[in-house]
Amino acid sequence: MTAPRIAPGGKAIYGAPLGILMLEARFPRIPGDMGNGTTWPFPVLFRVVRGADPERVVLQGARGLLPDFIAAARDLVDLGAEAITTNCGFLSLFQRELAEAVNVPVATSSLMQVPWVQATLPPGQRVGVITVSRASLTAAHLDAAGVPRDVPMAGTETGREFFRVLIKAEKTDMDIALAEADIVAAGRDLVARHPEVGAIVLECTNMPPYAAALAEAVGRPVYDIYSMITWFHAGLRPRRFG
Repeated sequence: MTAPRIAPGGKAIYGAPLGILMLEARFPRIPGDMGNGTTWPFPVLFRVVRGADPERVVLQGARGLLPDFIAAARDLVDLGAEAITTNCGFLSLFQRELAEAVNVPVATSSLMQVPWVQATLPPGQRVGVITVSRASLTAAHLDAAGVPRDVPMAGTETGREFFRVLIKAEKTDMDIALAEADIVAAGRDLVARHPEVGAIVLECTNMPPYAAALAEAVGRPVYDIYSMITWFHAGLRPRRFG
């Protein structure tokens, strides 16, 4: 007699184990951006945290937003998420609190890759970071992600497009070529000031569309939220061999 096939229940949504907490913004999310569903080679669950706009999160330290992020993360877990990530590297500030609140794996920031990448480099080389706002990335952000406080960094604040659109919300459309030029310029500045940089981690989750151009321009490996989350997801759904 064939044993009955029992499907376990208890969730509202199945087949999408990764939940992404999104900032509230209206700039274009092109393929490669964390907030574009086509970026991911697996299904994800999105949840916009109302009131968490990029300027408030990046330039104002996400003050007062922790309860909103916890509530949104719990909602994603209730829907079926088995792990949580976020749409801004500056949310490393909430890493410990979110992990405690939802009791599932949490990876808030691409910056968490810095120690991993550092371990791969030859002696004398260091990881460098490109961030959307160098002036706003504090010791508290770095400490929460396990990043050395003296990590070499460059920002995009002085660029012509990326910072203006994403953080200052000066317009809702974006010139992709100018945005890419801002990222590449920041990378060239970083390696010029710090030739010991042997690999780069992109803090901003909107930067992956430009990672290939950056790697080609500076001749270094580049890691971002895409590299981190594809690794993160691989543990949730390990590939079956044979």
